Amino acid sequence: MRRSVKYFPMFVDLVDRPCLVVGGGNAAAAKARRLVESGARVILISESPNEELCLLADRGALTMKRRAFKKIDIKGMSLVIGASGVLKVDSEVSKIARASGIPVNVVDKIPLSNFLVPAIVDRGPLQIGINSGGVAPSLSSKIRDQIETILPARIGSLAEFARDHRPTIKQLLPDISARRVFWRKFFDSALAQRVLAGIDSVTGKEITELVQEIVTDERTCGEVAIVGAGPGDPDLLTIRALQKLQAADVIVYDRLVAPAILDRARRDAKRIFVGKASGRHICAQDEINQILLEEARRGHHVVRLKGGDPFIFGRGGEERSFLLSHGITVEVVPGITAALGCGAVTGIPMTHRDVAQAVTFITGHGEEEVDLDWRSLASIQHTLVIYMGVSSAGTIAARLIANGMNSGTPVAVIENGTTPNQKLVKGQLGDLAALIKSNEIVAPALIVIGQVVEQSNLQMIVAGPEAYLKNNSGVHQDNIPLSLKVSGGGR
Repeated sequence: MRRSVKYFPMFVDLVDRPCLVVGGGNAAAAKARRLVESGARVILISESPNEELCLLADRGALTMKRRAFKKIDIKGMSLVIGASGVLKVDSEVSKIARASGIPVNVVDKIPLSNFLVPAIVDRGPLQIGINSGGVAPSLSSKIRDQIETILPARIGSLAEFARDHRPTIKQLLPDISARRVFWRKFFDSALAQRVLAGIDSVTGKEITELVQEIVTDERTCGEVAIVGAGPGDPDLLTIRALQKLQAADVIVYDRLVAPAILDRARRDAKRIFVGKASGRHICAQDEINQILLEEARRGHHVVRLKGGDPFIFGRGGEERSFLLSHGITVEVVPGITAALGCGAVTGIPMTHRDVAQAVTFITGHGEEEVDLDWRSLASIQHTLVIYMGVSSAGTIAARLIANGMNSGTPVAVIENGTTPNQKLVKGQLGDLAALIKSNEIVAPALIVIGQVVEQSNLQMIVAGPEAYLKNNSGVHQDNIPLSLKVSGGGR
């Protein structure tokens, strides 16, 4: 099996630099054409070039040598493409280029290549490269086609506008945060729509007026978005949450936020970890409030990123009230709370017409626990969902049973719901503590109590949310890891 390679994405300036293409067919023509469009000085080696390559040579777009490849052809090249389709030739091209320290790509031969050519969406100065690491080029092409359909044809005009006006904006707005605000506002403005439509040009006076509007706008002192990151799967982020992440100057996050979600944020955003672990507090809530306030006062766009929904046991309401009391603009972006995400991916409905007409959320965290009415909770005939209850599960079960809930009530515990590391165990309320211990359940995990657990229909061992969906649509799975398992109770 080929070793896994994580390629570094980059764009290379090849203007007026010599690049070699070996081959005469369609693949060679495609690579040569792309290099020509990038401004490279292309040298083509082929004994029988096709018509397109001959036309490029006739136009002077490339230099053609009608002969077999020689070792000397590599000398002085900035980049080499092997596209002959003949393994012996392409292997030699790769070997000599590598020995000379020259980047080489052999079409459809990943082991012979030390760089890959991505599928490209080209809009003038704006280019988007899509690369699958060479394992699924057709998928890269499909994604490119999808992006092509949603990007305006003249989107490159906005990139050209930004290029032409960057020196002026930098002079008018020396502060980088203010410039970010300007460009965000410009790209959403009617001025940008005019550039995009090609209807009219934007005057210097209009640019100055927009800059002045930003300078005098009190909101540019900074703002905070309290954003729900959802239950763990980055694909469950809302569009608004993604927009906020990509616009943030500062991201304040806790341990319930998966690294894959942070990967969706702007790369140069400042990240501040304020997470809490059981028995160990990195930042007290007062400290978190002060961090949010100070970063906003510095003029930053701040995202307070929370697992699930920020208003469901996330203390988002407290942070919002604090910031508003200090005159900071606050936006709340809801997220899919853990109960809904975990229920959906495991097939456990929170309500069901036959067995549960309502659902109650409570927290089992010792520090957060309020004076709960256990008698009422034990007598309800609907679903009970417990957040942060792994460490206190035995106490919770004992109190519910002591107040009248049947010890045989179905329970499910979902660890790391919606993520590749998801684990599901099912059993009975009386065995809850043993169920958690024997299956080595750790936080973050959610406990679901009620007859709805029996509606999940998980009758086999499956792995992760994707496998769950496949197994419940009749697709057979073999040799899948045991990261999500169904258990009958404690061992």
